Amino acid sequence: MPTIWLFGFSTQFRTRASRLPVGMALADAIVLVPMPDIPNGIKPPMPGPLALIGSGEYLPAMAEIEASLILGRGPRYVQIPTAAASEGRTRLDYWVDLGIQQARRLGVEAVPMVLETREDANDLENAKLLDGAGLIYLSGGRPDFLVSTLEETVVFETIVASWRSGAALAGCSAGAMALCEWVPGIGLARANARHGFGVVRTLAVLPHFDRMAARIPDMLRDMAINPPAGVSLIGIDEQTALIWENGIWRVEGQGSVWDLGQHRRERYKVGMDLRGAPLPEL
Repeated sequence: MPTIWLFGFSTQFRTRASRLPVGMALADAIVLVPMPDIPNGIKPPMPGPLALIGSGEYLPAMAEIEASLILGRGPRYVQIPTAAASEGRTRLDYWVDLGIQQARRLGVEAVPMVLETREDANDLENAKLLDGAGLIYLSGGRPDFLVSTLEETVVFETIVASWRSGAALAGCSAGAMALCEWVPGIGLARANARHGFGVVRTLAVLPHFDRMAARIPDMLRDMAINPPAGVSLIGIDEQTALIWENGIWRVEGQGSVWDLGQHRRERYKVGMDLRGAPLPEL
């Protein structure tokens, strides 16, 4: 029976293995091998930027932001349209084609990773596609489907390890929601609220904020969404990104980011730093 060996220091891992046998639990196949102490004077890899984006993945209007995320990193742009998999193959093909066009604009290699099932996400051949990734992007669709398909899989663990080792990680719309700790269910869909991947702890985001939720009075919004205690809520306008890098969240793009407290909202315009927002889980 093959074994997955995860090599690394702290939480930094590199997967080296063959495909898991059908029915074999990931936890049963993992052996953690600590690396020797890092010599004095040599710095460990730093996490890459993390982007939560309100809308516009792979569109020309967002090319500048995507270019800034991959700048100085490997020229491999890994694009994961899993959140749209429940909408059918035609919709998946749409996202793949859009991503390929954007990669051409940026002058980098498009690496579509079409994961429709948990079996796909535990396929180590798929995980190998992340080798050398400069930017890993989770696009839009259904955040609940995205989380249930990728959480606690070889591919997602490799995504996180790649980000912690310096690759940029981005989620747009459903992808942004899924990267946070809590995924809201709004209005009549409140029962569908669930946990996310938790890459950013104690945070939930509302994408498309200027188009979908900005006009709702704060009190009604709080009644409709009602995040758990200790979870901060952030609204992100369309074609706008909230980017964490070097310990700071900043607003980029065309709109604004909104800190949505109890019965209030505070606006952060492009170029502003968002102080006090929850930090990614390092």
